[in-house]
Amino acid sequence: MYSEIVTVVNPAGLHARPAALLATKANEYGCAVRIKNVTKGGDAKDAKSMIAVMTAQVSLGNEVEVSAEGDAERRAVEALVAFIASGCGE
Repeated sequence: MYSEIVTVVNPAGLHARPAALLATKANEYGCAVRIKNVTKGGDAKDAKSMIAVMTAQVSLGNEVEVSAEGDAERRAVEALVAFIASGCGE
């Protein structure tokens, strides 16, 4: 398993559109990918599911842990962390 922590810079957090984009990006990898809102606590959520990402209730400035396990886990985490750090395309 590999993980990294990133701060969310998207003004609206991971609401519907960025959550959908994040899930789409996570689905590009064959490994299991999870996201956890470190700031608010709670369980890690399946990053391949838009609904699961939204239930993490990630807001601007929250730190999230992106973790992956399986083939290309490091590449998946690094790509998703970079995506979140860039504002999720918004």
